[in-house]
Amino acid sequence: MLKLVQLLCGLLIVGTWCSPLRAAEVDFDTQVLPVLTRAGCNTGSCHGAAAGRGGLRLSLYGSNPALDHQRLVFELQGRRVNLAQPDCSLMLLKPSGLLDHGGGVRLDDQGEGYQLLLDWISAGATRKASRHLLAFRVIPTRRVLQRPGDSFKPRALATFSDGTETDVTRWTVFTPEDDSALAVSDEAVITVKRRGQHVVLARYLDRVLSMQMVVPLQETLSEETPRPSAGFVDDQVNHLLTQLRLPASRMAGESVLVRRVYLDLVGRLPTPSEVQRYEKQQGQEKWEHLVDQLLASKEFISFWTFRYASLLRIHGQPKDTEGARAYHAWVQRQLSEGTGLDRWARQLVIASGDSHQHGPANFYRTVTGPRQQAELFSELFMGVRLRCANCHDHPLDRWTQDDYHGLAAIFARIQPGRVIGLRENGTVTHPRTGQDARQRIPGGSFLENQGDTRPLLAEWLTSADNPYFARAMANRLWKAMMGRGLVEPTDDLRATNPATHPGLMDELAADFVRHGYDLRHTLKVISLSHSYRRSSRPLPANKMDDRFYSHALVKQLDAEVLLDAISDVTGVREVFQGIQDNTRAVELVHAGIPSRALDVLGRCAREESCESAVGAAVGGLARRLHWLNGDLVNGRITDPAGRLGRLVDDGVPGEKIIEELYMCCFSRGLNDLERKYWTGQLSGIHETGERRQLLEDLFWSILSSEEFLTNH
Repeated sequence: MLKLVQLLCGLLIVGTWCSPLRAAEVDFDTQVLPVLTRAGCNTGSCHGAAAGRGGLRLSLYGSNPALDHQRLVFELQGRRVNLAQPDCSLMLLKPSGLLDHGGGVRLDDQGEGYQLLLDWISAGATRKASRHLLAFRVIPTRRVLQRPGDSFKPRALATFSDGTETDVTRWTVFTPEDDSALAVSDEAVITVKRRGQHVVLARYLDRVLSMQMVVPLQETLSEETPRPSAGFVDDQVNHLLTQLRLPASRMAGESVLVRRVYLDLVGRLPTPSEVQRYEKQQGQEKWEHLVDQLLASKEFISFWTFRYASLLRIHGQPKDTEGARAYHAWVQRQLSEGTGLDRWARQLVIASGDSHQHGPANFYRTVTGPRQQAELFSELFMGVRLRCANCHDHPLDRWTQDDYHGLAAIFARIQPGRVIGLRENGTVTHPRTGQDARQRIPGGSFLENQGDTRPLLAEWLTSADNPYFARAMANRLWKAMMGRGLVEPTDDLRATNPATHPGLMDELAADFVRHGYDLRHTLKVISLSHSYRRSSRPLPANKMDDRFYSHALVKQLDAEVLLDAISDVTGVREVFQGIQDNTRAVELVHAGIPSRALDVLGRCAREESCESAVGAAVGGLARRLHWLNGDLVNGRITDPAGRLGRLVDDGVPGEKIIEELYMCCFSRGLNDLERKYWTGQLSGIHETGERRQLLEDLFWSILSSEEFLTNH
């Protein structure tokens, strides 16, 4: 009642200046809604929230014009819009601050936005829906500036269904991703505050794009090393390094590279003989020959089966592991036969039948329910977090509730259980309408056929024109080799999360498609690049770089790879309950196989996405404690049957033992400083027990070092 009294009083006060104004033709969808978006009225923190705000609920960023028009004009007995006295309308008085407004002043009563709203109301507050937005673009999408303090003003252009293209810069919301790096004025002038590569988001209605600002990290390039190129990967990486004036580190040494590529392609450390054999070879082609050898190996199949088993979330069902075995065997077979990833995807999407016999059918046992299936599909195959469009349209991407629930409806007829089939009926309720959601391919049209439309979905997904599938797959392969995706996180590809190297992302995906979605081809392209082969040792001028590949990024080893490495160098194998002896951790079918060692090292359980999982493998407390006091490392070091025990018992000189440990663990010999230090340590020891203790301590320090625990 108090608020009502206040409102009435307010209207009496302002009544002296309220008067009818001239009417002008204003389009609700493409002119009124942009004013509301520019003022922040339909954002998620205001009336665009799922529950609305202050009794008014608008669609997020004007994504549903019909609904917004209904609520603004006809709700609250029409008091938000006063057709008799337009300038007395609540949708003008409140945001302009003439009446109390919880959101503060959002409109200047002398400004252009206020006048547009006033003209619209004066003309009858109608909605003709005579045109709609077709396309939105900003110029430029990428701008190189020279120093902090430089500024420029972009242009935003909208293309409408009536054939017109309009400059909508005034009604576009420009938001810096990091306001410590960029400033945006009310007039859309962008000013850079510090050096680097920065992002500005540009929003008009429900469309949002990104712009990248590049400011060289140095006034001049103080130190330079050669930047050789082996193809488009290096061309793109080097181009950005030049723009940023970032020097590139030198190429890594041969032993480092051999260790790196073995871990990346086959998931194990090279043996000392493999390293030495490579170093003795001559010719410029020896690196390519090594890469080809690894890509053709059975170990490659085992390791990348492990990688894709993690991505596909292969895990045993309660009291049922046969499906996981069939799924794992299917992945292994695809890799053995060189099947393109597009054919993988088609088989998975249209799969049905007995999951114990037909591996791909287990795709529909990974998660339960059509909405969860839609989320898995979009994250896995599109690299898109479609789940953000469940309750409302995606706030940072093009996806709508229709896309989310329409995709879920495609999976609504899936019959869960051991045998995957189709039910006669199956629906998903759209939360906005309360009706059955219509099947829809994301970003496309509704499907008229309400039967099994998964083949249509698979055809769309794996089309060469699909902008999502190839980019998502290529981005994951890049991260596997380089330690960081061109887009991070790898399951969050969107216009507002641009690639660090947009041109490289485009070329890598296009090359992937041209070569039949062959993962081996893309892995080889990356492996042969000089960008991949750079040293991880930074220069003073590029040591802060963690995105532009001026030096190799240090990568933590997966729990399974690390456990296998520990077993290999100590000579003490991990024994898995119920599993054949000599089975490597990367060969385990699913993550439900008991292993205290893997749990301590932080393996992913695969019940959720493993792409963003951060476990003990990157430094958890459990691992640290077990490393200090447990049998994970210490038991293997002191085992009489282990490598160190055998060497000591055989009377091998301490210097040779140390040399062998370095070669096994680091794939290199000792440098002069290390050799001098350990020779000095050994020289003062005469008792066997004391010598053994020193060597055990040395071995522990090697296994605890970053050089061993990472792929550098």
